[in-house]
Amino acid sequence: MAVLPGRRAELFASGLYFGECPRWHDGRLWYSDFFDHGVFSLGEAGDCRKEVEFPGEPAGLGWLPDGRLLIVSRLDRSVMRVEPDGSLVTHGTLSPWAGFYGNDMTVSSSGQAYVGNFGFDLDALLEGEPGIGVSTTSLVRIDPDGTSHEAAPDISFPNGTVIWPDGSRLAIAESTASRISVFDLGPGGILSNRRVWADLPGYAPDGICLDLQGCIWVANALGKECVRVAEGGAVVDRVTTEQFCYACMLGGSDRRTLYILTAETSVASVARESREGHVVVADVDVPGAGLP
Repeated sequence: MAVLPGRRAELFASGLYFGECPRWHDGRLWYSDFFDHGVFSLGEAGDCRKEVEFPGEPAGLGWLPDGRLLIVSRLDRSVMRVEPDGSLVTHGTLSPWAGFYGNDMTVSSSGQAYVGNFGFDLDALLEGEPGIGVSTTSLVRIDPDGTSHEAAPDISFPNGTVIWPDGSRLAIAESTASRISVFDLGPGGILSNRRVWADLPGYAPDGICLDLQGCIWVANALGKECVRVAEGGAVVDRVTTEQFCYACMLGGSDRRTLYILTAETSVASVARESREGHVVVADVDVPGAGLP
């Protein structure tokens, strides 16, 4: 596939440990910081506030139709819910399908939460521990009543997920398979007709977001770049960064600002020791669409 020269992202915020799972909500960019134990938000002027103090390590974010926030608690493989009084309660669990830590999540307009998980000990693999191998795992669906279901088996590191504006399709980044897969999304949140939306050899698609033309921006965890991918796998735009890219979101008042969360590394033992993570931005031509 052709490598486009692209444009350079600009620094927007710094001082993160490891930011993940950005969402544009109520005029602000929300994100989790694993090792700062909280959910934060940034205004368009860069003002930061801590929205939720989290006792563990927060990951995926999404909102139920009634406005309550859901947060993936990655270490204990569950999803927590923020009640109107600010209290945290358990909304649902990833058991017995999660092979390792909880990960990213997208919540549909009907309130179904689709939650990925690592499937294996990624940090141990990256640090070279013997006997660690890559394995597939399941995407989990948690319904509004908190019941858990296996949404799809045999996913290669289910990561960022998007839902089309009409609710008809769901696409998911399979990080260790270098591809994005798509499902038809039916009544009750049932996924069917799985197929490859884009093969991306040489990429590790991490966080993703959808735009109004049906292209998907992909944070490449193997590179210092975020790429815009058309169905079939053609890279049609590219933003380069100083650090590795782990997540992205289209936001701003016109949804034409690409927010990218970057860090020097995703290895937890290193990332939790220093505030080297960034939020960087680039202006793009096509606004964001769909969910999250």
